[in-house]
Amino acid sequence: MELDGRKRVVIENVKPSIDGGFPVKRIEGEMLKVSADLLCDSHDSIGAEVLYKKSTESQWSNAPMHLVDNDRWESSFHLAEAGIYYYTVRAWVDHFQSWQHNLVKKFSASQDISVELQIGAQFLKKASGRVPSSLSESLQTRADALIEETDRAKAVLLATDKEITALLRAYPDLSLAQTFPVQYQVIVERKRALYSSWYEVFPRSCSAREGVSGTFRDCERRLPLISQMGFDVLYLPPVHPIGLSNRKGKNNSLVAEEGDPGSPWAIGSEYGGHKAIEPSLGTVEDFVDLINAATSYGIEIAMDLAFQCSPDHPYIKSNPEWFKTRPDGTIQYAENPPKKYQDIVPFDFETDSWRELWEELKSVVFFWLEKGIRIFRVDNPHTKPFDFWQWLISEVRERYPDVIFLSEAFTRPKVMYRLAKLGFSQSYTYFTWRNTKAELIEYFEELSHSEISEFFRPNLWPTTPDILPQYLQFGDERAFAVRLVLAATLSSNYGIYGPSFELAINEAPEGREEFLNSEKYEIKHWDWTKGEKLRKMITVLNNIRQNNPALQDFRNTSFYPVDNDYLLFYIKATYDQSNIIAVIVNLDPFNPQTGKVHFPLQTLGIDSEEPYLLQDQLGEERFIWSGAQNFITVDPLRAPAFVFKLHKQFNKESSFDYY
Repeated sequence: MELDGRKRVVIENVKPSIDGGFPVKRIEGEMLKVSADLLCDSHDSIGAEVLYKKSTESQWSNAPMHLVDNDRWESSFHLAEAGIYYYTVRAWVDHFQSWQHNLVKKFSASQDISVELQIGAQFLKKASGRVPSSLSESLQTRADALIEETDRAKAVLLATDKEITALLRAYPDLSLAQTFPVQYQVIVERKRALYSSWYEVFPRSCSAREGVSGTFRDCERRLPLISQMGFDVLYLPPVHPIGLSNRKGKNNSLVAEEGDPGSPWAIGSEYGGHKAIEPSLGTVEDFVDLINAATSYGIEIAMDLAFQCSPDHPYIKSNPEWFKTRPDGTIQYAENPPKKYQDIVPFDFETDSWRELWEELKSVVFFWLEKGIRIFRVDNPHTKPFDFWQWLISEVRERYPDVIFLSEAFTRPKVMYRLAKLGFSQSYTYFTWRNTKAELIEYFEELSHSEISEFFRPNLWPTTPDILPQYLQFGDERAFAVRLVLAATLSSNYGIYGPSFELAINEAPEGREEFLNSEKYEIKHWDWTKGEKLRKMITVLNNIRQNNPALQDFRNTSFYPVDNDYLLFYIKATYDQSNIIAVIVNLDPFNPQTGKVHFPLQTLGIDSEEPYLLQDQLGEERFIWSGAQNFITVDPLRAPAFVFKLHKQFNKESSFDYY
């Protein structure tokens, strides 16, 4: 860029911005606040604006910036719909505003301002060429009036009135404006990317008959119950044909017995690959019927996107160059030493035919998009190249901006964050292994209040088909309830692996954090009539989430003190504080815990002398508190937590009917 020494404003530290220029994330309907440090030599005033446009637009729109403090300026603009927006900052020396300030100072000091008024008249005449033609003549007239007015006080009022000031701010002289050289991006997604409740189920375990594989039709019959529980996303493990070669048996054994169905993640057989359906589940048409049926219940189907193959996948024969061959001539199966996945063959993304491989995998995604899928849970994305995901997600969003990608990457933090920067809408987290008060506070402070919140949306799962944490292994139904409340209220996106969760299944192999008799390797016959207690709590929590906007965001979580290490206290509030939820969770699933809660009265705008009402949404208890410190007991035999709705002002004579 060629230097123009006449451009005197310096633009620094533009926010939000993610290292390397990665996009930030927002939801349609939100405002994006942009800020920057703006500096100028001498005492001249600065004018500035945020420039923004949608990727499909050619013209920039602008939002005037205002000074906050210490040379920090900011403004906001509305993100009306899903898609990609660009934004940057433009700033200039505002000579007219500088002139106004100096004019007032000189007049106040009883100095001669006749020349100053002539300078102002020149500014107005020059501006008459920038404003709409309908306003040009009035500016010319105003310029003449500045010179002709003999009463200097009136002349100053004429030069500084609100109308003329607003007009010249709306049509500034941009001939020497400085534009920040980087155009940042914001990915704007639909609301479900920020707020969703997931339910995972294996269709083959949905049969009403024991020992018989369930089908999509059986899964469809479970939709009313899943809807009644309040879930809006139904996630299905891979539904593609399952390979026979090296098929795993029960408990991941190397030898499959007759009738063992194999792992759904071992994709591909004589019946097809990633664009086909496991015959025991039904047909592609049956799957589309399930998608449509779920939609009628307000539920979206999330499809598992697992880019890996069984040794029987058609790709093995048609494109052997996409896979690694060992020196002994065998194909390289997947490994994560000491774990071995003999039934799964990974793609070789370093193949010379990588472009063809990328295009084929993209075609898989578009195949299911055309069938109606709009949510993908991506299996192990950290085992594929970063550039591939950035390219694929960009290609998809160009045609389908409403698609949501969930990253299932239990790996190193920076790798998880990198995937989120590349475009994944939501991400699995370390929540599963954060159990103590200190661990939970530290982790969720990082996720909700650091720069990470600009691009990483946590989706919390207490268990998955692969993971049964020790907290639940050594707990009981009450321990499941604790983790449920935490997952449903700490983040706006959460999910459960059901119906094993409602049944509080917690049997694990000795010394391992996984399920004994895992559903990954066998067909389960769940008794959907059991698990009533946890299912009721799930239903109530999902209803609470639906009725309280404060729980539909994760960036508003703030922790406050309780003098008991087993009690975790946090508050979530909408931006305008019209909805405030206070959650107090007992992390001890076995014993009642009592503590002194320190309520942030000033932050919430509550007078220290006035009472306030806390109305438990999990139960029917109500508390009238006053002052910042109050005692509370949370008994896990009653419920693992209080989920309070706060009423800051109420009539003490009323019947407390605040629903």
